[in-house]
Parts: sequence; structure tokens; C-alpha cells
Amino acid sequence: MLVDSCKLPRDEVIETEVCIVGAGPAGITLAREFIGQKFRVCLLESGEINFNHKTRSLSECENIGYPPFLGLKDMRHRQYGGQANLWNIQINDQQIGLRHVPFDEIDFEKRDWVPYSGWPFSRSHLNPFYERAQSICKLGIFAYEAEAWEDVESPRVCFRGDKLTTTMFQFGPSDIFTKEYRHEISQSPNITTYINANVVELETDETAKIVTRVRVACLSGNKFWVAAKIFILAAGAIENARLLLMSNQNQKAGLGNHNDVVGRFFMDHPLIRCGMLFPKSRKIFNSMALYDLRQVNNCSVMGKFTLTQQVMRQEKLLNMSALLFPRDEKFQFSGNERAKSETIASVKILVSAIKYNKIPKKALWHFGIAIANINHLLSFGYENYFNRKQQYLFPNLSQGGWSYNKDNEQKYVKFEVLSQTEQAPNRNNRVTLSDIKDRLGYPQPRLTFYWNDINTDSIKRTQKIFAEEFANAALGELQIEPLEGNVKISTHHNMGTTRMHLDPKQGVVDENCQVHNVSNLFIAGSSVFPTGGYANPTLTIVALAVRLADRVKTLFS
Repeated sequence: MLVDSCKLPRDEVIETEVCIVGAGPAGITLAREFIGQKFRVCLLESGEINFNHKTRSLSECENIGYPPFLGLKDMRHRQYGGQANLWNIQINDQQIGLRHVPFDEIDFEKRDWVPYSGWPFSRSHLNPFYERAQSICKLGIFAYEAEAWEDVESPRVCFRGDKLTTTMFQFGPSDIFTKEYRHEISQSPNITTYINANVVELETDETAKIVTRVRVACLSGNKFWVAAKIFILAAGAIENARLLLMSNQNQKAGLGNHNDVVGRFFMDHPLIRCGMLFPKSRKIFNSMALYDLRQVNNCSVMGKFTLTQQVMRQEKLLNMSALLFPRDEKFQFSGNERAKSETIASVKILVSAIKYNKIPKKALWHFGIAIANINHLLSFGYENYFNRKQQYLFPNLSQGGWSYNKDNEQKYVKFEVLSQTEQAPNRNNRVTLSDIKDRLGYPQPRLTFYWNDINTDSIKRTQKIFAEEFANAALGELQIEPLEGNVKISTHHNMGTTRMHLDPKQGVVDENCQVHNVSNLFIAGSSVFPTGGYANPTLTIVALAVRLADRVKTLFS
């Protein structure tokens, strides 16, 4: 059943056994695993079935640090289906979706060169849950090695050394989370979904060791409570931390924050321009289909270059991948595009400062960037004012299929190389509460984010490895894009603010995703990740949600 919270009686108390906060992929997976169980489930979603601009305003977030972390409002999409509503990869003629890949074994390990690294369990422990997540996300076989997808006409690149290898992405549809699973859940008699339901506080007993109920507010002015035996936060890394920090009635620092860990260790997957790869022969464009987004055995896949675990250990590197996109001779991403991106970033910071009557750091520098590049600002404003959708001029992160063309040898001369990289955990990259209030009268989150030397050093060395290995494999010459001034684009993969650790002094949740010292509160989603690797997090989010669902079921057996 689906209920509009705005129409509930004021100050009602809803009784249930399990309360899930957030109907994104994590919350939806949990609810779907609970279909037909003997206990009742309440699924609370801040947004509606359709997008609502007023609800979106609740995702405003204060931004502190450098470089500026852009797109914060879009990182918490308040709509049934969560971020799945924003997935934009054209995976085939009929479907929009997302790339999926499990984390590597090394991502779960404690690495002496990565501070605060190490999960409470290994990749092998999670593999059975990955296989179940594979089915939930409607992917192909559970195989991400090149051998499972290459053929004579689309072979992988053979590297002479042991530093690089080819691994695969698989692509799954978004509408399973935005539509299909919503219908399944709404038809289950033991599950009730409430839309327009904004959880603003977790209420506890006097000891702050048991959550008794959650306070829910609607933009319409209505308020109500949900009382349950088990509570699960599945609202995303920023919102999960914010809710714990706001729930400070009986624990002043915030619920589960005895050791000042809640909100810390925020991570993302920065996307950087690795450089331009110029093949020795243009015939290579006819043999690189494995690295294009295409259909193989009724599954959409795409090859990528990744560091081997051996070289990561030998050279103490963070995890990183590289994607290839063919370009013609006129394509450039140099001064103009970089200046445009920097200008937009500076203007957004200045506008935010004016809105909140605050002087940003490096205000004169940002103002100078905006004035010096006013032409780029006008171009950006024109495009947005007329809502003009840019056509896909080149293969990119959202669209592939170039390998099906017959004239690639004549059309393309180089590859643009884009890299998605791991970001080392950093205690000082964190979510706290802002002095600014949202439309419901509660503190907005404040994100403090800085780019550290460990990330920079690892990327620079990895770029050189890519260049060396591409040359040794006779693939071509990689002209490296200097990291200084390189625009680091957020992939909106928020992770780490309620990290998992056996020691309460180093983590918010234990190995079962239960908040330390709170007996009936669990957290789902990427906020529990101790480290983030380079891999898109959704498959791991779903795998952990399935694992948590099994745990919750045992509590009622």
C-alpha cells in the first residue's frame, strides 16, 4: 500500500515492526526482501512518485573546502527510487541505467599505505550477496573478467607486464527501482510506503540505546511519528549522518556519536581526465569493441583498464580505472573547457555566499575567475536559460555504441581517457550541521571536503603507469593531462559518513551494520563503506542491503 503522508491525521503514531527511512536502491532492496514476511514494514520516502521542486529544496547543503564540491543538491534526490531517477546511461535502445561492478578483493583489505582502510570481512564473504544483487539489478552472469566477454573480433589489450589488466562493467536498468519494484512492494500486504515523509529526528529512551520512534514532517505542515522495533536508515551518506547528528535529545553529540565519528570520512569517486591516447595506427579503432558500451549475450558491458592488485601493493597506490572514448581530430578539452568548468564552479560559490550572506574563502580569486571568463559564463547561462539539450557529439559516459560504426578508422584519431579513482579516507572530510535551516526548520547539512596529497600522488603515478603500459603494449602514446588545474568531477558516489568498524572508536556501525551501542538501529547504503575503491557503489549497496535483510529476518524468527 502507498500512502501520501500529507493526508494522515495530525500527530498520528503509526505502529510497525520494521521502519526503513529512504526509498532508494538500498531501502527498496530491503523492503523487497521483506515482502510476505510475518512482520509489518513501514517504508518512509521524503519525495513523491514524481519529482517535486519544493521537496528538492530540502537537499540544500552548505559547502566548505577546496576544491568546491559541486552538485550537492543533486546528491540526495528526494523521489521514490532515489538516485536511480538520475541514472542517465543509454544502455540499449529501450533502457536507461547505470554501470555496475563489485569491489575488488584489495578494497576490503587493511592496506598499510591507506589510512583507516580495512573492512570487517573479505570480498569472499560478500560474494554470495553479490550474486543475489546481480539478479536484483538484472545483470548478466556474475563475471567481470575480460575472458567472459571478449571474442576474436573484440579482444582485450595484451599487456606485457603485470601492472594493468582489463576488467568489465555491466549495466543494469533504472526502472526496476523507480517503477517495477515499487509495484511489487505496494502490492505486499505487510508493507506500507509513505511518500512526502521527511524524517527529522530519531527519538530514543533516556539511555539513548534504543530508538523508540521517528518524528516525521511534511512540507504541508503535517507531523506524525512511526514507532517500531527495528529502524533502518537508508537515506544516503549525507542524510544518514545528518539524521544521527540531529537526534541529540538524549545524546548531545548526536545518536551513535559517542566517539565523534558520525559524519566523518566522507568519500567520493572523483572523475579526472587522464589524458589523450594517440594510437600508433588508426586501424586500432576497428579492434577495440571490448572497450565500448555494447550488447554481449543480451547483457550491456564495457571494458576498462584497471591496476592489478600486485602493482597497487608494490607501489602503494589507490585503486583507479580508465575508460576510453574515441575522438576526432577537432576534439579538444584544453583551456576553453577547463576555464568554462572553473568559471561555473566559482560563480556557484559566489551565488551561495550572497544567498547566505557569507564571505567565501578565496572570494577575490573566485570573482576574478568569473570576470576573466565572462564569455564562458554567458554561454553557460544561455544554454540553461533556453533549456537546450546538448546532442551527443561523441561517445561519452552516458552513451556508447561507437564500435558498431564502419568508418571509425576514418572518423577517429585519438582516445580521450577518463579515470574514476579511489579517494583515501580522511577524518576531516565530514558532514556536520549547518546554522542554516531548511524549509522544515531543521539544520541543513554542512559538507567539509578537501583534496589531499595522498590522492594526488597516487593519481600522478597511476597516470604514468597507464602511459608506460599503453606504450609497451603498442597501443599508442598517452599524453597525460596535468593534474594541477584538472577539473575533478564528482560522480555523486557519497560514501563513508557512518563507516563500518568493529571498534566503536573507529566506526559508527559494526560488521552487521548495527549502530554501536544502539540495539535496534541499523544503517544501509554506502555511508557504511570504510573505503570506497574506484567502483560504482550500487552493486555493493544492494549486496549489503540483502545481507542486512537476512540479519533482520533472523531477529523475528
